[in-house]
Amino acid sequence: MTENMVVLHVTMAFMFALFEESGKFLAGRVLSATDASAQIELESGKRVKVKAAHILLQFEKPAPAELIAGAQTVCKTIDPALAWEFSSEEEFGFSDLARDYFNDKATIEQQVAALFCLFEAPHYFRRAGKGRFKKAPNEIVQQALIAIEKKKQLQQQIADWAQSLGSGVCPEPIREQLYKILFKPDKNAPEYKAVVDASRATHMAPLDLLQRSGAIASAYQFHWQRFLFDNFPKGTGFPSLLAPHVVDALPLAHVAAFSIDDSATTEIDDALSIQGLGTGTVIVGIHIAAPGLAIDPGGDIDKVGRQRLSTVYMPGYKITMLPDAVVQNYTLSEGKNCPAVSLYVTLDETTFEIKASETKLELVPIIANLRHDVLDTLVTADWLNDPAFEHENVLQPVNVERIQLSFLYKLANHLKAQREVIRGKPETFNRPDYNFKLTGENFIKGNIPTGDEQVQISTRQRGSPLDLIVAEAMILANSTWGNWLAEHGVPGIYRSQASLAPGVKVRMGTKALPHAGIGVPSYAWSTSPLRRYTDLVNQWQIIACVKHGKTAPLAAPFKPKDADLFSIISNFDATYSAYNNYQNGMERFWTLKYVQQQGLTELTATVFKDGMVRADEIPLVLPVMGAANLPRGAKVRVKLGAIDDITLDVSGTVIERLDAVDAPIAEEDDSQEDELAGAVTLTIAVDVDESSNAGDGTELAALPA
Repeated sequence: MTENMVVLHVTMAFMFALFEESGKFLAGRVLSATDASAQIELESGKRVKVKAAHILLQFEKPAPAELIAGAQTVCKTIDPALAWEFSSEEEFGFSDLARDYFNDKATIEQQVAALFCLFEAPHYFRRAGKGRFKKAPNEIVQQALIAIEKKKQLQQQIADWAQSLGSGVCPEPIREQLYKILFKPDKNAPEYKAVVDASRATHMAPLDLLQRSGAIASAYQFHWQRFLFDNFPKGTGFPSLLAPHVVDALPLAHVAAFSIDDSATTEIDDALSIQGLGTGTVIVGIHIAAPGLAIDPGGDIDKVGRQRLSTVYMPGYKITMLPDAVVQNYTLSEGKNCPAVSLYVTLDETTFEIKASETKLELVPIIANLRHDVLDTLVTADWLNDPAFEHENVLQPVNVERIQLSFLYKLANHLKAQREVIRGKPETFNRPDYNFKLTGENFIKGNIPTGDEQVQISTRQRGSPLDLIVAEAMILANSTWGNWLAEHGVPGIYRSQASLAPGVKVRMGTKALPHAGIGVPSYAWSTSPLRRYTDLVNQWQIIACVKHGKTAPLAAPFKPKDADLFSIISNFDATYSAYNNYQNGMERFWTLKYVQQQGLTELTATVFKDGMVRADEIPLVLPVMGAANLPRGAKVRVKLGAIDDITLDVSGTVIERLDAVDAPIAEEDDSQEDELAGAVTLTIAVDVDESSNAGDGTELAALPA
């Protein structure tokens, strides 16, 4: 044991003791003591067992609380720099410093004050044991003082920024870090701390504070920039890429194919053809754009597609998965012979029984790009089912033979009925799809909207003839190809659902499993390779089966149990969900804009669950007061409250029930409302309630060495 070590033998001759525990200084009454430890009662009444080695000082007076308070007051009078000058170059104790700094008869308060000073100035003094210290070298002290000064300046900067926010002005550094502060903050960053301090000082929620200070100038830009921050931090631009051409010598198909899409669709993935009408045996062709014949797995274009994973849709704008120049190289444009992966299904013309199917790689002539929004009012069930039926004042001709569309419509109804048998219940289309169209002097198609555009909302009934024809054809292709991949032992990306029981969700995997919700034995997304990466992956696998047959498992880009394939599934699931949530959120944004622009103060709506209603004429779900005791399906009139276009919140109050109390209630699927409600929840990561733990009145936190 060296001469500098101090050992205190605890004795009952002293009533009180000062000790360190868990980095804090505490003092209390000594109840009992041995050479190894002491039982000490704190001011709060709590009793603790303290090792003798942790006791720094024993004393008779003053009382513990009085000593701590007095020592803290005296500590404020000690100049650490001066104490450092006077202190010994050798190791010393806190009582030694007190005698050097005050006088050789330093009081108990002065000794404890010296202890506190030594602990509070680790840049001047280094700990050398319990109650023992050694002065830091001069160069270390100078570096520490510079760091302390920088910290003071930073604290002042935080205070200045907080004051500016409180007065309604947003500092530029906070404006630049807005989305990081709100959603993925570094809670030690000065910008974040300034927002928290300003929110506390003004008693305002962070979003309200930032709006008032001008940090959030546009609600639309807020949602747009937040989406980019989360999903496209490097922007939405593409690197310079050259679209490779298909090098395979493809035969020309002897068909006349046509696509059916919305007018805004530029990525035309699929087309249909029909042969043999009137012969008793009909061949229906389902032709899918074939970027997989030119784009190589692992190439530059593939890397872009794998990073984005899907096209992002929203009213008035979209972010494509692939550059437009690449898309246009493979899209199924009218008047061209386009590379395609074609599924030919041979069936009985009368019974629609499927007799055979075949997949080919070929050039497909596209004779027409039909558009839903232009033809839906013309291509109706009556027009398709009755050859003699004619619309009045028809201005838009259909560039496809009526008999072909009529057969495809009958086939689609047959396929749907077959699926519903397996599904166990019919698919219902009780609610329409809504189309959003932005207009205005400053709106330019292809440019990002500003949020100030006028919005028009129109409806398209789900299950319309053209919609049904395309949907059933794509389900047939996705199911047939899914089964075909499994037969060849080639893995694909499948969507499956074990049952329609509540809570059983659709899952993605690499095995061909039944999809109960659709009513098919397997389902592999394969019909949208220009806008969904999973479909491009499956197309590569299908092409391998066409080219290599039984040896396809050896030649396919992705092998069974391929870790790369599981990685794609995991990333796609999360990304596709984020994209859909954003689309739902922006559709809600424009719906609320529509309400404001039309001056709507009341709506008719239908109760669907838990005090929630769904508007009858626009795509809006909202909570209302007065609906909690109403049955599901009740028709009500709702008075709207204030709209918040940042949180996308609006609520209402039921002012009238419109249907009879005993009116029958139709069963409906509320899955869409669940999805929408989740999509518009805005959660920020700014926590204004975080605070450090307060200490006991008779303790002082000890700073680390």
